[in-house]
Amino acid sequence: MIKPTHYDDDGYPIQWLRSAIPANTLAAIHGLALDCQKRRVLGPNVVMRLSAFDETNIRIRPHKIVAAIRRAGGRALIGLIGVQSNQFPRGVDLARQFLAEGVQVAIGGFHVSGCLAMLPELPPEIRQAQAMGISIFAGESEDGGLEEVLRDAYAGTLKPLYSRMKDLPALERQPVPMLWRDAVRRTEGHRSSFDLGRGCPFQCSFCTIINVQGRKSRFRTADDLELIIRDNAKQGVRKFFITDDNFARNKDWEALFDRLIWLRETEGLKFKLVIQVDTLCHKIPGFIEKASRAGVNRCFIGLENINPDNLMAAKKRQNKITEYRYMLQMWRRHGVTTYAGYILGFPNDTRESILRDIEIIKRELPVDLLEFFVLTPLPGSEDHRNLLSSGTWMDPDLNKYDLNHRVTHHAQMSDVEWEQVYEEAWHTYYSPEHFKTVISRAAALPAGRPRAKMRLMLWFYMMLCIERVHPLEGGVLRRKHRVDRRPGLPIESPFVFYPKYWAETVRKGLRYAGMFYDGYRIYRSVERNPAKGAYTDLAIAPPSADELETLEMFSVTSGGKAAVAKKQRDDDQRARLTRLQATT
Repeated sequence: MIKPTHYDDDGYPIQWLRSAIPANTLAAIHGLALDCQKRRVLGPNVVMRLSAFDETNIRIRPHKIVAAIRRAGGRALIGLIGVQSNQFPRGVDLARQFLAEGVQVAIGGFHVSGCLAMLPELPPEIRQAQAMGISIFAGESEDGGLEEVLRDAYAGTLKPLYSRMKDLPALERQPVPMLWRDAVRRTEGHRSSFDLGRGCPFQCSFCTIINVQGRKSRFRTADDLELIIRDNAKQGVRKFFITDDNFARNKDWEALFDRLIWLRETEGLKFKLVIQVDTLCHKIPGFIEKASRAGVNRCFIGLENINPDNLMAAKKRQNKITEYRYMLQMWRRHGVTTYAGYILGFPNDTRESILRDIEIIKRELPVDLLEFFVLTPLPGSEDHRNLLSSGTWMDPDLNKYDLNHRVTHHAQMSDVEWEQVYEEAWHTYYSPEHFKTVISRAAALPAGRPRAKMRLMLWFYMMLCIERVHPLEGGVLRRKHRVDRRPGLPIESPFVFYPKYWAETVRKGLRYAGMFYDGYRIYRSVERNPAKGAYTDLAIAPPSADELETLEMFSVTSGGKAAVAKKQRDDDQRARLTRLQATT
């Protein structure tokens, strides 16, 4: 089982000594494979050996893997797991090397699943992969999906296509995601991952999840969750990323949090969680409070934009900008670090409007970290299907579909302008002045964890400035291997490659030291301020009665004004209903 990476702009696989984000699909498939191994699905006399690798933190050398397989004897299947669109070219390049050695290969993941879900026919890159001899697996592997592939691979009769897109399995009592400690240790912070739910009822046009995992949500149970936590605790793994796209929409959220609270407060198990939620999670009574008690110390929020016109254009109707401040302040009061995703390139965006909106966020919203993404028509999304059917140009290089490269044109901005404002957005938000502001907001609370926020902000900004990758693709100590360069690009002489790589590593180290020193100096100045507990600003000030009329977030766009008017109508209607109920 191999989770492939993708190539950087110079054609080298993005790989680290320690990667940042654990591979959830790898954990899920490994858990299913462990169950197949335990049940001896290939027969009582067949020994099944499993290996799981994430290429973002370990070099994959097909010839060495094949040599090890041949020494051991038997038969083999290489499963390229959870392959996203930007990873598909790298996955195929790896597959080609295994196929040349006579080893069977299958590819699954969001790219092939999304294409089968949304396109009338297979796109050229998938047909070409099949022509090479790669087996395509679309859909989810529970309820016998993986077992079928393993049986066919053992018999040497892999099918060109396994499509389980219409068979969305229930998740209750399924084998749970699991990675061994050796794999987890290759991630920064030794963090593993798992999902507790799949599917989403919303209709965001840029999203692939709704078309791959379905509009109907499916969930694991509290017993499944306890098993995951306990099994990982046995091997010393205590940090997790729950990859559900929106944990707040899990109908069993309270039972899950209650079980986690019981494990922490009664059983004494120590663990920390990162979750993802929507912007209305604070409307659920007790959700944020119980999340904090359950061990959530970081929360990713799909803010996406503060212009309602852009949100409506993307069918992100569930985001209400009038709720952003209340929601973020509630997370802050409970000591949870907030990340917010922010998309650049909606139809109404211009360079000026993007930079203006970021300045408004800095002043008026108490979000800790902002992650910028380029609006990308990912294969499997409604946006991609619409652009394809209309004949609109999209970059043919799937390696660029990583959410930080421009792959189409924009109606309001030139290509150069769009690419430049992506860079400017990062520099604008992570300016020294705003860095100090975020640290000061954290230091004003007893549970604000200013040091942790300093490290995270530095991590995000250094990945962009020094490594030239998105922070979610980042890691510790970049690794490059001369002969692993993307096919079609020249393999440099060792006398050129190694001196350049070593010099680049030294330069990066010096820049890391310089940026960390600057950031730490700001942090120390805040921490040593005896009045730090009295710090306040507009973003963290208690909500005022007139803020819907005075804050720029609500007044500089027509959509913002419309959102305020709608909220006022809704509030008036609720007030009338309350008065009516009181009189009757």
